[in-house]
Amino acid sequence: MRRLNRKKTLNLMKELDAFPKVPESYVETSASGGTVSLIAFTTIAFLTIMEFMVYQDTWMKYEYEVDKDFTSKLRINIDITVAMRCQYVGADVLDLAETMVASADGLIYEPVIFDLSPQQKEWQRVLQLIQSRLQEEHSLQDVIFKSAFKSASTALPPREDNSLQSPDACRIHGHLYVNKVAGNFHITVGKAIPHPRGHAHLAALVSHDSYNFSHRIDHLSFGELIPGIINPLDGTEKIASDHNQMFQYFITVVPTKLHTYKISAETHQFSVTER
Repeated sequence: MRRLNRKKTLNLMKELDAFPKVPESYVETSASGGTVSLIAFTTIAFLTIMEFMVYQDTWMKYEYEVDKDFTSKLRINIDITVAMRCQYVGADVLDLAETMVASADGLIYEPVIFDLSPQQKEWQRVLQLIQSRLQEEHSLQDVIFKSAFKSASTALPPREDNSLQSPDACRIHGHLYVNKVAGNFHITVGKAIPHPRGHAHLAALVSHDSYNFSHRIDHLSFGELIPGIINPLDGTEKIASDHNQMFQYFITVVPTKLHTYKISAETHQFSVTER
């Protein structure tokens, strides 16, 4: 009796089914059908993952405001190599607000070899390639900002060869703090000497034949040091054609606050022209 009632119930449920039944010949398994199903499921899973990654991605939103903080100091991060011996060169900052020289005590003078090793040359080549692409595709800067904190340091790698050549250049690296006003950071011949009415360098003690302002800017940035960010002058190399040639860079600095869901940082962007 129970089996009879169960059959009646099943028959009733089948009659209430609003969807047509698939013929048995359509549901037979086959190797080609399974392959198509597997490809379809894999494609759907791949598209789902890609859509989720796009949803998680950081969208850049720019907001502009006036910087009202004039009391704090601006940090300058420097790593420049000049093709002269360290005893021949000096670096200092002339602050236009105080019309005096701010001593660059935070900088280290390290005797080095100006010519790069093979590994360092490859690093410089890649960095210069990135710089050329950034000048053509400005939207790549957004990608760099979003991936900066995942990237490795952009510092020049150490020499991998044990060269017996004596150092012929001076690497000036470190950081210093200046006021947020127009100023002049310069590397020139002779060590700086204090002077109440300005500044001077002991250039008279250096032979004119020793002048060589060929240089390489491995890194120059302002504000908090953020690994992975590529600045406009990173990887720049200039070779002087004679002893009297001088290089000048005119920089405009813009404070930048970077906020993402992972980290917040206060850094600076800058534009540069050169002569």
